[in-house]
Amino acid sequence: MTKQKQITIREEGIIIFNQLKSTIRSSIIPIAKFVPLSPNTLTFLGFAISVLAAGMFANGFLIIGGIFVLLSGVFDLLDGAVARVNNSITTFGGFLDSVCDRYADAIVFAGVIYGSITGSIAINSHALGMPLWFWCILALIGSYIVSYTRSRAEAEGAINMNIGLAERSERMILLSIGAFTGFLTIAIVIIALITHITIVQRILHARKYLE
Repeated sequence: MTKQKQITIREEGIIIFNQLKSTIRSSIIPIAKFVPLSPNTLTFLGFAISVLAAGMFANGFLIIGGIFVLLSGVFDLLDGAVARVNNSITTFGGFLDSVCDRYADAIVFAGVIYGSITGSIAINSHALGMPLWFWCILALIGSYIVSYTRSRAEAEGAINMNIGLAERSERMILLSIGAFTGFLTIAIVIIALITHITIVQRILHARKYLE
C-alpha cells in the first residue's frame, strides 16, 4: 500500500468518524426542543455532574463515577443543541462551555489521582512500570494541549482542526468504559497516548496552512 493511499484511507476514516459524531449530535435536537433550561444552565449542570464523578472516583466507586462522566457528556451535548434550537448561540456561551470543560477534565482526573494514591481505587494502579497518577497527569496535559492546538491554530487561520481520535467526547467515553470494566488504568494509558498522538497530528495539519 502506497503512502498516499494510506493517507487517503486515514482521511476517509476521519470523515466517517466525524459524520458519526454529527449524527449523534443531530439526534439530540428533538430532545433539546423540550428542555426548559438555558444553555448556560446546562453547562453548569454538566460541570456539577463532573464534580460528582470526581468524588465517586476519589472514593473508589468506579461504576457510579463512569455513569456520572457519561451523564455530564450528555449535558455537554445538550447545551449546544438547546442553543441551536432556540437560536441563542453566543460567543460567550461557547467560551463558558470551553472553560467549564477544562475545569471538569482537571477535576475528574484529580479524583482518579486521589483515589489511586489513597488506595480507594482497588485495581491495578500501575502500567508500564508507572503509577496511575502519572498516567492521569500525562492524559490531562495531553487533553489540555489537544484543545489548545485547535483553538490556537484556528485563530491563526488553519481549518479543519478537529482531526484526531482524542477529542473530549472520545476521552470521556474511554474513561467511562475503563471505569465500567475495571480496566481504568489501561483506559487512562490509552487516553494519555492518543492525546499526544492527536497533538502531533494537529501540529502537522496546521503546518500545511500556517507555513
